[in-house]
Amino acid sequence: MRGKMYIGDLHIHSRYSRATSRDCTPEYLDLWARKKGIHIVGTGDFTHPAWRDELAEKLEPAEDGLYVLKKEYRLEGAPPAADPRFVVTGEISSIYKKGDRVRKVHSLLILPGLEAARAMAGRLELIGNIHSDGRPILGISCRDLLEIMLETSPDGIYVPAHIWTPHFSMFGAFSGFDTVEECFEDLTPHIHALETGLSSDPDMNRCWSLLDGLTMVSSSDAHSGENLAREATLFSGSFSYDGMFAALKGENADYAGTLEFFPDEGKYHLDGHRACNVMLEPLECMKLNNICPVCGKPLTVGVLHRVLELADRTAPPEPGRGFRSLIPLAEILGELLHCGPKTRKPQLKLAELTLRFGSEVDVLMETPLSELSAYWPELGEALRRMRAGEVIRRGGYDGEYGEIRLFEPGEMEPSLLERVPRAR
Repeated sequence: MRGKMYIGDLHIHSRYSRATSRDCTPEYLDLWARKKGIHIVGTGDFTHPAWRDELAEKLEPAEDGLYVLKKEYRLEGAPPAADPRFVVTGEISSIYKKGDRVRKVHSLLILPGLEAARAMAGRLELIGNIHSDGRPILGISCRDLLEIMLETSPDGIYVPAHIWTPHFSMFGAFSGFDTVEECFEDLTPHIHALETGLSSDPDMNRCWSLLDGLTMVSSSDAHSGENLAREATLFSGSFSYDGMFAALKGENADYAGTLEFFPDEGKYHLDGHRACNVMLEPLECMKLNNICPVCGKPLTVGVLHRVLELADRTAPPEPGRGFRSLIPLAEILGELLHCGPKTRKPQLKLAELTLRFGSEVDVLMETPLSELSAYWPELGEALRRMRAGEVIRRGGYDGEYGEIRLFEPGEMEPSLLERVPRAR
């Protein structure tokens, strides 16, 4: 794959993390990666001993620092595609006190192999329990966690995860920091990339000049196979761990941007209080001193609000550069079919589309609109609007996902269901 574009979804979870699907196994992650069109998928949860043992049993080395599922474990049910590769990754939840405040920060660690994972897990086991959850909670500062990674695996990649999420991130409104340096101190030069999270996109991040020298990474943070690739990072050039590492460090031109949620759909994009059904834009929240007008309790300050607090630009220098915003195909089909995206009709149609046109990412990004319209005119128009950014937005807030729609009420009459193409 040298010289071609490839898609990496590096931040995911296994079934050993809380609130994850029991099907988050190597077999099903490989299957879903093929369905979605991902070339490199993170293993997630490398600290968990049982998960590492399962990875060692079911994966075998491929390109430098990458692994592939052994043939005997491969499942059928995806369009023909090259075998996805796995890269060793994991998320750590750090909860510690610094500057008279309790800090709660999640970090994504990417390592060059399972041996490095065992060594890193051995160090972390001396600090706290790594057996009960695939995303362990440890009383260690981000700076010290980075130091341990550099000592154990100098070629490891440390990425502050979903950096704006209110409760568990580096810049989060409730427990975060105001600069990268405040978090990592003398080791700040070893931070090369930041994860945007579902509720922000690169344009929002580029409104803060402090982040100009850092690479924007996007990942699904998936807790089930269906959610793989809802966000991802694009690479080109050397298909290897070293190639990916160099791209994230900005040492070559192989970083090619990101695939993003429309950030309004993220669970923490706007401010609000879900218990009181209160959703507010940042300026409205500021006028209320961040207090809920219904119950008088503090509002959950969202990502857009926090970005505005720290930003020193009113707009990014090059709007829209380096990323594409997508809507999961099941959500588009659910809108067209007037039912929930996880119900039977959209799922059957999704399977049919991917077998006919290729992976989900192919359908969303690459399949010519003329072909899609010839197959199903409404689908072609839906994807035209999505690709052009012509979407209708309702922002998420306080843990409630937002909504991105492509058609106004009444545009998609139920009678149009008669024109839905039938599987042949």
